[in-house]
Amino acid sequence: MEDLSLITSLSKRRGFVFQSSEIYGGLGSVWDYGPLGVELKNNIKKAWWKSMVYMRDDIEGLDASILMNPNVWRASGHVSNFADQLVDCKSCKKRFRLDHLKEKRCPECKGELTEPRMFNLMFKTIIGSVEDKNNEIFLRPETAQGIFVNFMNVLTSSRQKLPFGIAQIGKSFRNEITTGNFIFRCREFEQMEMEYFVQPEEAAKWYEYWVDRRMNWYISLGIKKENLKVRPHDKDELAHYAAACSDIEYNFPFGGWSELEGIANRGDFDLKQHANLSGQELAYFDDVKKQKIVPHVIEPSGGVDRAFLAFLIDAYREEKVRDDKRVVLGFGKELAPIKIAVLPLLRNRPEIVETANRIALDLRPKWRTVYDDTASIGRLYRRQDEIGTLYCTTVDVESLTDGKVTVRDRDTMKQDRVEITRLKEYFTEKLD
Repeated sequence: MEDLSLITSLSKRRGFVFQSSEIYGGLGSVWDYGPLGVELKNNIKKAWWKSMVYMRDDIEGLDASILMNPNVWRASGHVSNFADQLVDCKSCKKRFRLDHLKEKRCPECKGELTEPRMFNLMFKTIIGSVEDKNNEIFLRPETAQGIFVNFMNVLTSSRQKLPFGIAQIGKSFRNEITTGNFIFRCREFEQMEMEYFVQPEEAAKWYEYWVDRRMNWYISLGIKKENLKVRPHDKDELAHYAAACSDIEYNFPFGGWSELEGIANRGDFDLKQHANLSGQELAYFDDVKKQKIVPHVIEPSGGVDRAFLAFLIDAYREEKVRDDKRVVLGFGKELAPIKIAVLPLLRNRPEIVETANRIALDLRPKWRTVYDDTASIGRLYRRQDEIGTLYCTTVDVESLTDGKVTVRDRDTMKQDRVEITRLKEYFTEKLD
């Protein structure tokens, strides 16, 4: 795909993503997820959680709060270092990130730029009833610090042994100056992060393990292998505390290869920083070594919104069927927002409509199932193809006498005649 507008148009038209506060002119780089978008987003998070937590016995879950003691962000370095260098155009008054400029003149009007100034990306708010500098706190710019400050709580309550991880999915907020490309870079976004605590001498091994595992997760959920690559960071890109970092990149239709997820070897920086500022010991007692150690940390960190965009783009395809164009979102069974659509062939036949509604009601407890009778059967098929529905189940006149329905596969368009009483068994074989 070369044109992102195909995705943005489909997203609005079919209810995946809407501009936030659209009736008031919107709010820049803030988005709302519609009826189908919230299903896809939840399925991505569910697949990540299943892979990280349910399929393993060495990773625990956490849901830390968005609002935290300001000292958390002082210890992490965000108060002093989480900033971009910005310049303003003296003529058109527009503001730009210095590292995004190719020359020292305004890219809009070629005017003269001001000297760079540091701009912290954290949103501030006030806690309590008095608007005072002492009551300032921050909306978290990442979820990771909530994991680090809860290290001892999780370790004590779960009785895990090294190596073990803590996983979290949650909202973060960054006052990004340079935004755009739909939901790729937002001011409010959702992260899927896991901190994996390891013996210091084993950090390099586990770092390679998680780079490989995270790459394969995207492939297993349907992203084409040729659209993904791992890019190790150069030494001058690394944070001062990081021993190594790699990005899993996707070949987006804007700007080419861009970060989808980062995997970092963060060393022992975070736990030591929080221990020093809080005065609380954040260490692990090693029964073998008979001593306390500060674990090193491997961090796979991905954005739900970026994953959403990559899965959406990668699933999109156009096919020619006779003289017609068929648009398909080829999601796999784990991610497809709707698994089954039940369609009556004739909506003016009450007994057909009643049978179709009964089938939909019967399937809903196990699979996301919708009923639709708002168009001809051909248009209904195309509509379901365009939103990625895996199977269409059509109730026709013959269904009233032979007790069977037609089940159509989205990808092959092959149709099976299936007994109504066997539908649950049929879909269990296909979807479970």
